[in-house]
Amino acid sequence: MANRLETVCWDDVQDDWVPALRGLPVIRVMDSDGEPLTNSVLEAHRLNSPYILESKDTTVFDMLKDELADMEEGRVDIRKLARTLLRVDANAVLHGVFLAKKNLAGGRLRLPRALSAFIEAEGVRVAASGGVKNDQVDPGGDTSKGFGNVPFARDEFVAERITAYFNLDLAQIRGFGLGEEVQQLVVALALFKIRRFLKVGLRLRTACDLELQELRVTRPDGFDLPAEEELAEALPGLIQEVTSRGYFNEPPVTTVTYSK
Repeated sequence: MANRLETVCWDDVQDDWVPALRGLPVIRVMDSDGEPLTNSVLEAHRLNSPYILESKDTTVFDMLKDELADMEEGRVDIRKLARTLLRVDANAVLHGVFLAKKNLAGGRLRLPRALSAFIEAEGVRVAASGGVKNDQVDPGGDTSKGFGNVPFARDEFVAERITAYFNLDLAQIRGFGLGEEVQQLVVALALFKIRRFLKVGLRLRTACDLELQELRVTRPDGFDLPAEEELAEALPGLIQEVTSRGYFNEPPVTTVTYSK
């Protein structure tokens, strides 16, 4: 779900954040020809992507090594880790990251998730279906070579109810000690992700294209989740405020080149 919440924030056509989020830090990975390869938003493990930390280009690794050198022994300073990660990848502060590198504090650098989500289905049943691959030229042809009509069976699944759950740990976000401006940005970013996922991210599988039927906030009681449009309007100003206070790299895009 973390990856789905990140994917809906990226504009594949423009190869950039969706408009409301532009200005947030991101790590872009280019191939040896200088063409876009991937980035920290789309990578499954964010900064811990092998395209970022296993490349001959050690830009990000060296930055982490230098800034977090005092954590080689003793307890990991979660606040300092969060501040360092925020500079290059705001998503890591929300979705967490595990920098599983022995030469980075012995592989102990972990930032827990502040935003978590899962989907549950109730009353699940098998829906049997099937079809046929038609060969209009030679229906009785040799199917082992790709000719002929080929009937097939397929099992799919239906459910009486499908529920998505989202949990945003406000205490943990405050515990990172990043200041009021960053807290407001991170919370708004999380709510924007949820809203956008529920609007454009519900095609979970080829044959699973869902629509939102009901949205309910259970805690805090009485809280109304802002609309996506409200959040999209507020986010550019919040990003600018946090940028002006020096929490992000300047420029916010960190570029590394991946070569095997």
